[in-house]
Amino acid sequence: MAALTEAPEATQLQVVKALYGKATAANMRALQKLQSRVRSKLLNQLYFLDHSDPRHLVSRRYELECLDLLHKVSILYAEREYKMSEHLLQRCLRMAETGEFTQYAVQSARMLRNLYAEQRQPIQYKKITKVLAKHQQVLAWEDEAEQLYTDTQLALSGTVAARRAVLSVLPDRIVQLEALHRRAKSFGTYNAVYRARLAYEELQGNYQEMIRVTAAASRRLRDGKLNARRFDIRFNHFVSIYAYLRSRQPVQGLRLAEEYNRDFHPSSSNWFYFQEHHVLLALHAQQYERAQQLMVVITQNPAYLIQREAALQRWDLYKGYIDFVLPPQRVTTARQKQLAQMVLQLPEYSRDKRGHNVAILVLQLLYFLRERNLEAVLLRLERLRKYQQRHLYEPTTLRSRLFLRLLQLIVEKNFDAPQAAERGKTLLQQLRDTPPPGNAFAEVEIIPYEHLWEIVLGLLREGPPIINDMGA
Repeated sequence: MAALTEAPEATQLQVVKALYGKATAANMRALQKLQSRVRSKLLNQLYFLDHSDPRHLVSRRYELECLDLLHKVSILYAEREYKMSEHLLQRCLRMAETGEFTQYAVQSARMLRNLYAEQRQPIQYKKITKVLAKHQQVLAWEDEAEQLYTDTQLALSGTVAARRAVLSVLPDRIVQLEALHRRAKSFGTYNAVYRARLAYEELQGNYQEMIRVTAAASRRLRDGKLNARRFDIRFNHFVSIYAYLRSRQPVQGLRLAEEYNRDFHPSSSNWFYFQEHHVLLALHAQQYERAQQLMVVITQNPAYLIQREAALQRWDLYKGYIDFVLPPQRVTTARQKQLAQMVLQLPEYSRDKRGHNVAILVLQLLYFLRERNLEAVLLRLERLRKYQQRHLYEPTTLRSRLFLRLLQLIVEKNFDAPQAAERGKTLLQQLRDTPPPGNAFAEVEIIPYEHLWEIVLGLLREGPPIINDMGA
């Protein structure tokens, strides 16, 4: 175990050699058996995890209590311990009904029905049969709602074309979900309606409505009109600050993010998603030092390096922007060169219209403007022009197109900051007047384009780019 702790990236062959000295077939089989035993022991520890921390998904501990009772009943029933089985099943049924875990209510009621039939208790049998029928009907409605929502969710995780197709059918799906909720009046159907509405408003770029929906949900929870054992307040927080970010209200969003931060456990993957928008809010609010402080906390999280590669690349991109916009005296020349190399090595993302291509090329352009490298600046501007022609032709990409037209002005005006600023006034006002599009179609603005334009002009005031020997 010490060898694995010291070198977690070690290959299986290296582990065999470290443990047994030689990498023989017998030693490989011995390692596989060892891995199996260790895995079993680790799985056994799952029973002792503490789920009571409110920063985890609130429903988890109540759901696991139901599962624990059902597991115990299964053993007791097999041992023909009917009295205790009945007691635990009644308890599980009450718990499932309180938490609106309809599937466990059905399971408990079904087992009770079978128990009463076997014990020849007709009065109890008839009572529980009615309870079972009621929960089965609710479960059928919940299953239908879940199917509609998961179909939508799957399409939303697909291509831009798939997301556009969902946008056209979502209103009808929401009507279907609302009808199911009126029948079931359960948390499961409510949650499907609530999340489908948020998805629809996001696709349209209607972020003010998203703020209204999340605020209304918070009030309903506070007033006891939502099941406190089921409603995921963390998701509501996340959507709320995301909507503030996209609706260009970063100061208010940042204030809420600082408040909501306490509701996310650092061991949860949701913590990283929340912190990603926390950092973006700080950047959009031009609180760059706060963004840097957040990045220190984030990168020190033990789970940071085990995120998906795409997530790690996004963090690299955010770090690149943060390190660039901090005051020059805070960054040494050597550090600037190191960061420039990191920026150049950032991989290109999907050629999708909602990718990070513009953000990567703009960050590279900023570094070369600071280095005053004319050849590299012109190369990045040409890449941005080609990217615009190939990918930024939809009405929903207007903000990106306006910003790239501003960048082209710096060449037209021979890198003269006052002339570029004067010539770009109309475009800049158009940019300010253009709201961000829906998430299905947007290029990510790590720093708002309006702020980036001011940064570009500031770099030009320090001096225009010149021909030098530095490679692009």
